[in-house]
Amino acid sequence: FATNQAKSVPVRVTAATGPIKGQLKLTAPDGWHVDPAAVQLDLKGANAETMAAFTVKPPEQNSEGTLRAIASIDGREYSFGRVRISYPHIGAHTLMPTAEVKVVRADIRKKGERLGYIPGAGDDVPESLQQIGYTVKILSDGDITAKNLAQFSAVVLGIRAYNTDDRISTWLPELFAYVKNGGVAIAQYNTTADLKTKEMAPYPLEISRDRVTDENAEVRILALNHPLMTTPNKITSKDFEDWVQERGLYFPNKWDPAWTPILSCNDPKEKPLDGGLLVAKSGKGFFIYTSYSWFRQLPAGVPGAYRLFANMVSLGK
Repeated sequence: FATNQAKSVPVRVTAATGPIKGQLKLTAPDGWHVDPAAVQLDLKGANAETMAAFTVKPPEQNSEGTLRAIASIDGREYSFGRVRISYPHIGAHTLMPTAEVKVVRADIRKKGERLGYIPGAGDDVPESLQQIGYTVKILSDGDITAKNLAQFSAVVLGIRAYNTDDRISTWLPELFAYVKNGGVAIAQYNTTADLKTKEMAPYPLEISRDRVTDENAEVRILALNHPLMTTPNKITSKDFEDWVQERGLYFPNKWDPAWTPILSCNDPKEKPLDGGLLVAKSGKGFFIYTSYSWFRQLPAGVPGAYRLFANMVSLGK
């Protein structure tokens, strides 16, 4: 929740073994409001489903917590999901995690409205950007022309797009032309193996196998007054708190002087890595190459990651 505006939260309920009658409620953190207080359930048999809709309104101030769906049936409460997984090497299994989701109310300012997304190996970044109010269009081959891209405030490339998209070398000249005409392009991390192109950006850079595995490693701001650090969100050390799993991976270790390094970090007793967030002006627009693990932080609901990513797609606006 980037503002205090309410959102609709759907909950799917499935009868496991037979008909059920009862009610469903959604519990929320203190200061959050859920409407209605409960929804009546009446499922006629095993595997019958229904969708319940709740409206959730966050508080004015920043807040984090958990929404939990609880079904009350015959005096007992149930709060678990059902996830089926099946792979040849392990067979089929049913998992029953708690039916809950993290919710975050954070002050996230943004500019622009429409974003284009070029998929890579697969990530949940488009859905995450929709959560803070952007309209995101997944782009296919025919969409990637400089003329068509002009409709977007920014274009984001998914993780490992340079490793997985066979036509990336055809698309990049169109993307570079879009940037020169005033667009913003953001390339997320790629690996050193099986690159489909040698020309990764408007200016030369080389990626390495360098990474920062400590999610709590200090992040130092190298360019305090750069718009990426100030507009529309003022970025501070607090924005790098509560990250998950890692800081980033496959950092560039060589780049043209046209690039400006924005951040630096490293694992304990390792060398500083300054290539995790690079930005370059090209014509009227900007190209950003970033190896920080946004694909982990955004789905995990890390407020600072949202604020910094919003600054990237807002650059130049």
